[in-house]
Formats: sequence, C-alpha cells, structure tokens
Amino acid sequence: MYNILRNFLNPNQIAVIGILVAFVLTFFGLKFPFPFLPVDHGREFAVNGALSKGKTRGVGFTFVLVFVACSMFFMPIDIEYIIYCILILAVMLSGYLDDAAKTPWNEYKKGIIDFVISAVTVWTFVNFNSDLLEIKIGNILVDIPAPIYIVLGIILLWVSINVTNCSDGVDGLCAGLSCVVISSYAVIFAKELGYYVIANFIFVSVLLAYLYFNSSPSSMLMGDAGSRALGFYIALITMKTGHPFVYILLALVFIVDGGAGLVKVALKRFLKISILTNIRTPLHDHARKNKGWSDTQVVTRYIIMQIVCAAIVYILVSL
Repeated sequence: MYNILRNFLNPNQIAVIGILVAFVLTFFGLKFPFPFLPVDHGREFAVNGALSKGKTRGVGFTFVLVFVACSMFFMPIDIEYIIYCILILAVMLSGYLDDAAKTPWNEYKKGIIDFVISAVTVWTFVNFNSDLLEIKIGNILVDIPAPIYIVLGIILLWVSINVTNCSDGVDGLCAGLSCVVISSYAVIFAKELGYYVIANFIFVSVLLAYLYFNSSPSSMLMGDAGSRALGFYIALITMKTGHPFVYILLALVFIVDGGAGLVKVALKRFLKISILTNIRTPLHDHARKNKGWSDTQVVTRYIIMQIVCAAIVYILVSL
C-alpha cells in the first residue's frame, strides 16, 4: 500500500493520512465495539473500583489492531518491523485473554508470558541492530556484549509492560501519559527513530480516539490488552533510540506510579520485607484516597510531571 501511495503522494502526506485513518477507524471501532469484548466486574481493592462495573473492557484489542494495520499500510516497513508487530499483537492478545477470563490469570503465568515475548523481542533487536548494542553516556559510547544487552533488554521490556499495566487505574491516565511519553520520543529522537516516528504518531492517534471514550467519566477501559501493549511499545522505541537509559526519565511517572506497587509486593512475597506500609499502591490510589485528589487532578498533575521530565531529557541529550 505504501509503495502504491508514493506514486501519488509524498511521504509526509502519506504519514498524515495514516494518522487520520487510524484515528477514524479507532473512533468508530470503539463507538461500535466488538460484541465479544468482556465487561468489567469492578475491582474490589481499587479506589472507586466499583464504578468500572459494567463498562466494556479490553478495548485495547481494537486500538492495537488498528495501530498495527495502519502502520503496516502507511509506513515503509521491513522484516524487523513486521516481527515487532507480530509480537505486539501477542502481548495484546495475552492481555485480552486475561481480560476475558472468568478467573484472572495469576502473576506467575503472566510473568512467564512477558518473559518469553521479551526474550524473543530482544533477540530480534540484537540480530537487526548490532550497531545499537551500546549505551551512550554523554559523548562516550560503551559497547555492550550481546548476551548482556539481551538480559538488560528483557528487564526493560518486562518492567515497562508491568509498570504501564499497573498505572491503568484512573480514567484517562494510562492513555494520557502514553501520549506524552510516545510523543516525547518522536520529538526528541526523531533522527534516531527514523520511520518509527510515524508509528509513534499513529499510536498517539489511536490513543486520542480512545481518550474520547475513556475521559472521566469513562464508558470503556483499555484493559490489559491495551496497557500491556503500550508498555511493550514504549520499551521497544526506547531500544531503537540507542539511549536505553532515557526510559528512566521519559517514563518516570509510569515507573514511580506502577513500580512502587511491584516492588512492595515483591519484597513482601519473596523476602518478607514490608515497605510503604502507610502508602497505597499504585500511587494514584494513594493520591485519590489519602490525598483527596480527584481523577482529573491525578491525570492532569501526572501529565504535567511527565512533560517536565521530557523537557529535562531534551536538555540532557542536547548537551
């Protein structure tokens, strides 16, 4: 499709058309959702979790499908990108099956699935990007042996999938933050990402269509199908920039908000160490229940904080 369109339009025009088509397809795909999408049963321990009961859940299934289809049609793609699309669909489907299951999957099952998909992803990356197996610290390049990079890449993907998933608990929060994070990568690392910049803006466009329905009070939820795919994609473009450590700042709000709970549970379960005993996790629940923030305040303040982090990254990489 892309090669055909190039006979009539320039690459920028094709990209904009792809972004608009992705938005429209997602909007109508959500306005008239698939009948097989599950319904949320409410979350017992989440703040305001009962308000989610009865809403269509797992609509990440829809917007991830649209993202993959539009990026394949409106971008110059290669074998590497096709493999990544297959893997992001695998992440999405694992989340959707969990969303649709009568009994939620346990953490170990999801963790193993995340590990396998992450391992395949990093193995693919290493085979196609031998020139990016390094860490850039200022003007210094530190070459990383492939086995070590694979281990670090698996950790990055696993963490990103799970902290993004844990942050999906307030209307508009996960999608809103993801728009900021993905757009920041596109703007700051346009040269390094190449045509992945188009993919970034296509992903942002499907998220904007989703936010039309997910802004508070929402009528539908992305579920694990959406949040896990988002975390996967954010980690992937982090690796493609050649600056893997920028993830710490460019996804800092995700890391702090969702990661605090993961660390808290892991220390309690495996080492019998209790931390943050007076703090609810994810931290957005603490902000709402203990600090009295409204959903709108949580989303707005979190987004502001992430924009400030992105500005700091821009300054650092420009030095």
